[in-house]
Amino acid sequence: MNLSLENKVALVTGGSRGIGRAIALGLAKSGADVIVTSRKIADLENVAEEIKVLGRKSLAVATHIGRLEEIKNLVEKVKAQFGRIDILVNNAATNPSMAAAIDIDDRAWDSIMNLNLKGLFFLSQAVARQMKDQGGGKIVNVASVAGISPDILPVYSISKAGVIMATKVMAQQWAIYNIRVNAIAPSLTKTKFSEPLWSNQDILNIAMSRTPLGRPAEPEEMVGAVIFLASEASSYVTGQVLAIDGGITI
Repeated sequence: MNLSLENKVALVTGGSRGIGRAIALGLAKSGADVIVTSRKIADLENVAEEIKVLGRKSLAVATHIGRLEEIKNLVEKVKAQFGRIDILVNNAATNPSMAAAIDIDDRAWDSIMNLNLKGLFFLSQAVARQMKDQGGGKIVNVASVAGISPDILPVYSISKAGVIMATKVMAQQWAIYNIRVNAIAPSLTKTKFSEPLWSNQDILNIAMSRTPLGRPAEPEEMVGAVIFLASEASSYVTGQVLAIDGGITI
């Protein structure tokens, strides 16, 4: 198996903290140069410096993935500085509301769908056009077990189900360009993003009662699967969703 990412250029969205940061550093340790993007530049620059310490090139670009003009600017900046994009990891996501399905309003719906699904698709499209010209590439989407079986975040669950279907559609239609598209589906992971869930003892108890391994995941536990899906070790894998969930989907 070839798990090396030497001479590869990777772009990671939501790369300033949590799962995105862990993935960015993991890709760098496997040999890739890594561009990190999110909405706030300060935290991104810290991650970019960590990547450079590992001996890889890096670039921090502040981008709101939900805005199409910013997507275009991001891809152009990466292309200008690195010349190519071999790996895209779509990790950026939001969930501004804990409201139940009967209570959630359209503003929260639009905010979630705009970033989690629309932004993911159109960034993937822009990068896929670059990958097509260069002869191929790998796209790894960060979905969620909430997209497989609904949880207490209703619209987030719907958006992540959309990410799973987007993964399959892109894999099917872009295989002709030698672009392989897969997804990971984490369960509850101890990040700042999910802190309102794992810091609530009642919610944590319910989630852990359904999890055979009996604990939340750590961000670093997502990295191995992403490296596999981003490398040539997964050369015949496309359109798949790998649940990294401690067994909760059993």
